[in-house]
Amino acid sequence: MSAHGEEGAVLLFETKEAKGRTAFKLFSLTIFLGIVSIWGYRLICIPRTGRYAWIGMFISELMFGIYWIFTQSARWNVVFRHPFKHRLSLRYEDKLPRVDIFVCTADPILEPPSLVISTVLSVMSYNYPPEKLSVYLSDDGGSELTFYALLEASKFSKCWIPFCKKFNVEPRSPQAYFARNIDINHPEFAHEFCNIKTLYEDMKRRIDLAVEKGCISNDIKDQHKGFLEWNSKVTKKDHQSIVQIIIDGWNPNAVDVEGNKLPTLVYLSREKRPGWAHNFKAGSMNALIRVSSKITNAPIILNLDCDMYANDPDTIRDALCFFMDEEKGHQTSYVQYPQRYDNITKNDIYSNVAFAVNKIELAGIDGFGGTLYCGTGCFHRRESLCGNNYSKDHILELHNVKSNTKDKTVQKLEEECKPLANCNYEKDTQWGKEMGLVYGCPVEDIVTGLTIQCRGWKPVFYNPTKHAFLGIAPTTLDVALIQFKRWSEGLFQIFFSKYCPFIYGHGKINLGAQMGYCVYLLWAPISLPTMYYVVIPALGLLHNVPLFPEVSSLWFLPFAYVFAAKTIYSLVESLICGDTLKGWWNLQRMWIIRRTTSYLFAFIDTIIWQLGFSQTSFSITGKVVDDDVLKRYQHEIMEFGTSSIMFAIIATIAVLNLFCLGWGIKNVVFGTTLMDLEKFIPQMTISGLLVLLNLPVYQAFFRNDNGCLPSSIVFKSIFVASLACLMPIY
Repeated sequence: MSAHGEEGAVLLFETKEAKGRTAFKLFSLTIFLGIVSIWGYRLICIPRTGRYAWIGMFISELMFGIYWIFTQSARWNVVFRHPFKHRLSLRYEDKLPRVDIFVCTADPILEPPSLVISTVLSVMSYNYPPEKLSVYLSDDGGSELTFYALLEASKFSKCWIPFCKKFNVEPRSPQAYFARNIDINHPEFAHEFCNIKTLYEDMKRRIDLAVEKGCISNDIKDQHKGFLEWNSKVTKKDHQSIVQIIIDGWNPNAVDVEGNKLPTLVYLSREKRPGWAHNFKAGSMNALIRVSSKITNAPIILNLDCDMYANDPDTIRDALCFFMDEEKGHQTSYVQYPQRYDNITKNDIYSNVAFAVNKIELAGIDGFGGTLYCGTGCFHRRESLCGNNYSKDHILELHNVKSNTKDKTVQKLEEECKPLANCNYEKDTQWGKEMGLVYGCPVEDIVTGLTIQCRGWKPVFYNPTKHAFLGIAPTTLDVALIQFKRWSEGLFQIFFSKYCPFIYGHGKINLGAQMGYCVYLLWAPISLPTMYYVVIPALGLLHNVPLFPEVSSLWFLPFAYVFAAKTIYSLVESLICGDTLKGWWNLQRMWIIRRTTSYLFAFIDTIIWQLGFSQTSFSITGKVVDDDVLKRYQHEIMEFGTSSIMFAIIATIAVLNLFCLGWGIKNVVFGTTLMDLEKFIPQMTISGLLVLLNLPVYQAFFRNDNGCLPSSIVFKSIFVASLACLMPIY
């Protein structure tokens, strides 16, 4: 697409189609023909021996094939976005809109306040007019420790922000910045660097000491009226609404050490009462939307998780190109950035980055106008987030949105905002239904994005070369699997709800977008054929029950082609997207592990939930690990260490395939005929690949560190695998 509009105006962003789409579609068609041939073989050549196992293979391959078709929707129409922020500055520098930034935290132990304020400081330091920038911290933990940390951050920001802008410091999270090796050869910079680092370390020490003690001293409490909100009756799950404007952006005295304006800074902890549903992060976001509309009412909102700091100081300007473009900007609802992490090892042992997902799949869904809202790293148009339908007749000029803050004292504003964050405010309203984030699902962000698209708005996915935001990825296998279990369970619940894309989005969004959503919504059920494939072919090998055509048969060709083509394509795609060869291999391992643990339990829990036997829950992922765990993670050694049932499944599958492969090799060495060998080569290949993928699991059997597999898991896996080996294959 040209960078010029219909009337020759220079646009603020362009959209380019991915190269080689025709060649990919032809290649994809050949794989589809191979899949259809496999289905035909299963239906035509049903044997007498192992008939039920054969039927199970057909059902598994049918599910794999259908799911593969869904994944093609995310690759069929890949597009890339390119904003031109220099054009934005030339055209709209004096008319830039206000931006409200929401940072959400929920637990001062799992999400340390020193980590939270580094994220806050990173967004306060954006290269953006500070008088048009407001930062809101939502503390769902209702902790005076987090409030105290924010007070400390507000004081430190008076030195940190001018330091960042004077020396163009990056990243602007002090925690991330000071953790790096900084070249301080220039005398002036060296002097200021040492001073600011000392200030930061002193602040961090005070915050960490308060967290360690678990309380704030009376001397500190006397320094700010906000501490009066906390008394002996206040608990995490039972407290009143707390709103504190820590830096008043309209106050002429709110300046840094060089006399420049500071961004507005607000602390919010919405009311929590026993018996009232708080709706997790969605409830927190909706309270932020209402409170911010009273204080600053910025037309653009950025929401971030507390561990996802701003890495590029010009990100706001990039995002605004999509909102302020004269031709298409008025229809843009949100701009979603990919989730990136700054603690990823070279070969990404737990496959947290998902290179192909970020560079191909999400861009492919964007090509159909179905960009997923992922819950963090997303810029929103307030109008679309608040439930308004898109209309060509109602185009809101972003720079004309006014705030009602002027002529009101800070104390009056705080008191007016508190009722907006009360438990009963949303009663008998459309909040959580048609307004704000949607309630009732652990992945409320995905549902919210879908509802916004169905109201006529067009979202955008933008994956810049320079990462806009960097977070903390799980450093243990247990946490990584729990995280994916939570996501896949919530996504599968959407598929069963009224928000199923094929129902809710019918006639409102493109079919390709509907299918693109289902690539993720169907994570959980794809666990069933995967589990079948990692168990039954191995048992068939053990009991001399062939489940694939002989290698010399023509029917073997579609199996071989589909496997080889998909594997080679996956490898090439990952390498092109920036992964390493070993990283791709780690991805294959995690692909199997997630499907046989996280996705499987998500499927079971969702079915139980559908039957009405359980309720939706939400768990916070811990952001703190000890030094030993961190050392093993940095050396890319898989972390087990706990007696998790997920680890028992992983170990059992590994042991079972090792047993069966050993038996198959024994048969080859001791007397199997060539004809018999031809029948079992595919099954031996599957078990062999699973054994290779599970090498870190076998190593964990014999390690003597705290991250090894517990002996109880080892014994259980051997026992269960032995029992499975006795199970006949009918």
